[in-house]
Amino acid sequence: MTIAEVTKKYGLTPDTLRYYERIGLLPKVVRTAGGIRDYSEEDCRWVEYIKCMRLAGVSVETLVEYVTLFHQGRETIAARKKLLQEQREQIVTKIEELNAVLERLDRKLDGYEERMLKCEENLK
Repeated sequence: MTIAEVTKKYGLTPDTLRYYERIGLLPKVVRTAGGIRDYSEEDCRWVEYIKCMRLAGVSVETLVEYVTLFHQGRETIAARKKLLQEQREQIVTKIEELNAVLERLDRKLDGYEERMLKCEENLK
C-alpha cells in the first residue's frame, strides 16, 4: 500500500507515519524502485496497533520502548508483558475517571430542559 492509502485507511497523516518510521515505531518501510513507500500487511498491522495504543493514551515513548524490546526477541517477553500490564492499569484508571465524569454529565442532563425553563421563567 502507498502512504496515501495507509493514511486514508487508518486516519493518520503522512507526516505522522513518517515520524513513526523515523523514531522506530514502525519498521523501515520497503520502497519501490521509484522511492515510494510500499507498506506491507505487517507494516499495516503495526500501524493499526500503534494507532490503537495512542487512542488509549499510551505515550509514544512507551510505544518506542515496547517496540525496541520486541525487536530484541524472546528474552524480553517478561519486560514487554510488564510494560503492557502497566499501561493496562493506567487505562483502567482513566476509564474509571471517564465513567465518573459521564455519570455526572448524565445527572446534569437528566431533567435539564425542565430546570432551564424554570430558571428562564424566573428571569422574566
